[in-house]
Amino acid sequence: MSLIIAKNLEKTYIAGDITVNAIQGVDFTIEPASFVSFIGPSGSGKSTLLNMIGCLDPPTKGTLQVAGQEITNLNRKEAALFRGEHLGFVFQDFNLIPVLTVFENIEYPLLMVQNWPKDKRKKRVMEMLDAVGMGDQGDKYPRQISGGQKQRVAVARALVTNAKLVLADEPTANLDRETANKIIGLMQKMRDEFKTTFVFSTHDPKIVKNVEITFTLEDGKLLKNQTIAGGDHA
Repeated sequence: MSLIIAKNLEKTYIAGDITVNAIQGVDFTIEPASFVSFIGPSGSGKSTLLNMIGCLDPPTKGTLQVAGQEITNLNRKEAALFRGEHLGFVFQDFNLIPVLTVFENIEYPLLMVQNWPKDKRKKRVMEMLDAVGMGDQGDKYPRQISGGQKQRVAVARALVTNAKLVLADEPTANLDRETANKIIGLMQKMRDEFKTTFVFSTHDPKIVKNVEITFTLEDGKLLKNQTIAGGDHA
């Protein structure tokens, strides 16, 4: 069963007398345990599409199924519950909470969204810290670690709830080339280990050359999709 199924998906924004057709009649499917990217110039609709998949912005028209559930008409509370149960997010600016330690940042979804008991939370967070190579950094604060380490923490936080889908919006944009390559390699390792699907919105050719499927957007329309020859297939 496909993890994501979009049919005739559209998103329209209206600002005064101006109508912006951000996404226009898009159809696609994404399978479990995939490494996928949406690419295109600024304003092509990449982030809008990720926001719809992530239940952050409802479509204007069409149907969108994620993890077997139609998410098009979820209300705000239902959308929040769905995100907490099924989705993880990784952002270009990391979005770590500065007053929380690395451990606490990773723990946050388990405490605030899923309300796991303390012992279970601790065990799971330590597993994720080890998985991303940060096992000895849990007591540090975001200001005390590098950009690459912050993104490792963000990946751990995205996966700590056993999310089957991680949405990554320009996750390497603020990283140098070497660090970006390490983060991409880490995400591939996490995909292989946890069978998680990663869906990227990106301009970064380093990501594009490592994904299996690329969807190209221009002016809100899907132009093509193709298998990337250099992709790392699991």
